[in-house]
Amino acid sequence: MKASDHRLTAGSLRELSTVGVVCGLSAAYAGMVLTASDFLGRAGDVEGGNLGTVLGIVSTVFILIALFVAGLVISNGVDTVIAGRRKQLELLRLIGASSKQLRSSLTRGVAQVAAIGAAIGLVVGVAAADVARVVMVSRDVLPDIRYSYLPPTTVLAAAVVVGVAVLATLVGSRKTLSGAAVTGPKNSMNWLRNSAAVVLVGVGALLLAAACFLGEDGSMSGFVAAFFGAAVTAVGLLVGARILVPAMVGGVGRLLGASPAAVLARKNSIADPERTTRSTVGLFIGVTLITTIVAGMSSLQSSIDRWDLTPEQVEENQRAMSMMTWVLIGLILISVIIAAVGFVSTMSLTVIGRTREIGMLRAMGFTAKQVRSTITLESIALSGTAMIGGLVLGVVFGAVGSQSLIGAITPGFPIGLPVGAFAAIVAGTVALVLASSLPPSRRAVAVAPVDALAVV
Repeated sequence: MKASDHRLTAGSLRELSTVGVVCGLSAAYAGMVLTASDFLGRAGDVEGGNLGTVLGIVSTVFILIALFVAGLVISNGVDTVIAGRRKQLELLRLIGASSKQLRSSLTRGVAQVAAIGAAIGLVVGVAAADVARVVMVSRDVLPDIRYSYLPPTTVLAAAVVVGVAVLATLVGSRKTLSGAAVTGPKNSMNWLRNSAAVVLVGVGALLLAAACFLGEDGSMSGFVAAFFGAAVTAVGLLVGARILVPAMVGGVGRLLGASPAAVLARKNSIADPERTTRSTVGLFIGVTLITTIVAGMSSLQSSIDRWDLTPEQVEENQRAMSMMTWVLIGLILISVIIAAVGFVSTMSLTVIGRTREIGMLRAMGFTAKQVRSTITLESIALSGTAMIGGLVLGVVFGAVGSQSLIGAITPGFPIGLPVGAFAAIVAGTVALVLASSLPPSRRAVAVAPVDALAVV
């Protein structure tokens, strides 16, 4: 077997299936929205209007968000796969393989899987958009003109998806495959990163406060300040996530109880702070985005309901707000799905990597039920942290955004608390916990303790 073979680092390509799924989802999403932007833009050139241009600008932002989440998921997935093969990699290093050779072999394997997934996703996404276009043309919704079946921007987007996967692999595997730890620079970098996080969050908070005051004065610059305030605050939280997330997960873990399964689940959930952070941040971003949209729209709607409008105007406003809410949710939903896929995959790979540990627990007296409880509670601690943090931050961002737009014409500071949407988020989190904990826990307890202890 050559030193450049991906099987040296990742085993079979099946272990990198999450990379293919994530790249496929990202490419399908980009292909669909960019194709829609293209044919709406062409239709607008004929009939007038700029819907295609607006969709192109808005969708670009959400595509970048989806790619960012995909990068986090791929980096975490690759790192988890490598961590599960640590002993094999150490043996390869002993017989002469360099970290550069191992990273090169892993990158080739990821690039191969990513290219296959992105190509399939691109075809599916563009085909879905083309089918929708044909239907709209047949119903006279769009003019019967010549359209592009494969806009060049979609191919570029698929290539960017593969590039993001390769970059995430290089970032995620650097520490795991390097083998040397340098304490001095690392501590300095941690101090610098934490200081930058505090500064960014502080600046973001000031911008959010300024947005509220500008909104009270009726200045449209308030919404711009709210946007940049939310963006800067989010960046600051992401920079400091390495410290914040494990602490939050540990706090949520303490709420799970003091049983042996709960204590073990809490310790497992924060045993690797970097894995904990990457596993949780993607979900946190997705929940925050959805909550910001639904809470902001709910806040706007509650403010508009106070205005002196006719019944016809009220109905028209409600219909417009509902349509806008669903469009925005549709644009960011793929980011949540990508994060969920990554979370499920990470939990599954982590449990597989702890086969020997689980066998030892069984040999010490842990029952199958306790093992399943441990894995489920660990999943609750991680996903629950993302849900709670995302809900709180999303409500704040949504309220500030609403205040910046109509604060001058609406008394008070309305805060949107859409109970139905919150219930859906909680239900989605419960489903995610079940999907990420039940299958791997069943596989874990199906292995006899003696066989599990024999795993190297």
